[in-house]
Amino acid sequence: MRSLRSILVTGGAGFIGSSLVRHLLAVPQLEHLVVLDKLTYAGNPGNLIGPDQDPRLRFVEGDIGDAPLVVRLLGEVTATGVFHLAAESHVDRSIENSDDFILTNVYGTSRLLDACRTTGVPLLHCSTDEVYGSIDPPGKFTEDSPLQPGSAYSASKASADLLCLAARNTHGQDVVITRCTNNYGPRQHDEKFIPTLVRHAVQDLSLPIYGDGLQIRDWIHVDDHCRGMIAAFLRGPAGHVFNFGGHCERTNLGIARTILSIFGKPESLISSVPDRPGHDRRYAIDTTKAEHYFAWRPAQSFQSAFPSVVRELAANCTAESFASSPAAPDDDDGLHSRWAPPRPADPAP
Repeated sequence: MRSLRSILVTGGAGFIGSSLVRHLLAVPQLEHLVVLDKLTYAGNPGNLIGPDQDPRLRFVEGDIGDAPLVVRLLGEVTATGVFHLAAESHVDRSIENSDDFILTNVYGTSRLLDACRTTGVPLLHCSTDEVYGSIDPPGKFTEDSPLQPGSAYSASKASADLLCLAARNTHGQDVVITRCTNNYGPRQHDEKFIPTLVRHAVQDLSLPIYGDGLQIRDWIHVDDHCRGMIAAFLRGPAGHVFNFGGHCERTNLGIARTILSIFGKPESLISSVPDRPGHDRRYAIDTTKAEHYFAWRPAQSFQSAFPSVVRELAANCTAESFASSPAAPDDDDGLHSRWAPPRPADPAP
C-alpha cells in the first residue's frame, strides 16, 4: 500500500505542480511535503504563496538530475512517494532547440528513477496525451494506443514514459504513469495559450491564433487533474498508465471567442498567424480505465469554471507579463517547471 504520509514533488513551483501541492496539503495524514524545483523560467516561488506557510512544506531549489541530492531528501523525510512533474513543456521552444528537452525530460527522469530505485520509493510520472500524436474524430486514444509523438517535446515525454516502463520491467520498480489533456486553471505560465489570449484581450490587442484555429484540444481543470494523479498514485497498479481528460473538446478559435465574450470584446481582435511546423490537429483520449479503477471523473464544469479562471488570470496580469507576450501562444501542454543540467564544457582544441 502506497502512502501520502511523506511526499516529494518535482517541479512543484510550476503551474500544475503548485496546484498538486495544495491538494496534497489538504490530506490529513500528510506529515512532510518537499518541493524540489530548479526555478527556471516556468518555476515561480510566488505560486507557492499560501502553502509556504504550512510547516509541513519544505522548498528546495535544485535539480532532479542531482541524484545524491534527491536521495538525501528522500531519506531525510523517509519519503513514501514521489510525484514527478518537472519538465520542459513548451512545444515551440522544442522546435527551436530540443537540447533542454532531452536533457530535462529524458536524462533528468532517468536520474530520478535511479534515485527512487536506490531508496525504494514509489514514483508517479506525470506525462501528456501528446505522446499519442493526433487523431481524427471521433476516435480517442487509450492507454494501449501506440506512441506517435509529433514534436521534440512529446518525443522526449514519450521517451521518459518508456524509461519508466523499462524500470518496472527490468527492476520491478514501483512506477505509475499518468497522461493528461490540456490543463487550465490559476497560476498558469504567461506563455501558454489561455493566459496569452487573456492578456491580449485585456489590452485590446489582437489575439494570435495559429493557422485556421481549428486545432482541437480537450480541456481539463487543473484540480481534476490533481485529483486523478493522487488517485493513480494511491490505487494504480505498478507499471500501469492512466489517461485523464476533461471531456471538453474545443477548437483554439472557439477558446479565443469564449475569452472575448467573457470580457465583452469584439471577435475582430482575433488574428491568424502562420501555423507552426508539425502542429497536431486533434488530441482526444479515452478515460474509461481511470473511471473503472478509481471512479474518477472530471468534477469541474468548463461552463462555470472557465470564466472564473479567465477573470483570475486577468486580475493577476503584471507589467512583466504584458511585456513578454509571445508572437503566438503555445496551445499544448501547460505542465511544469523545468530542470536543466549544466552543459558539458567544449573539448579543448
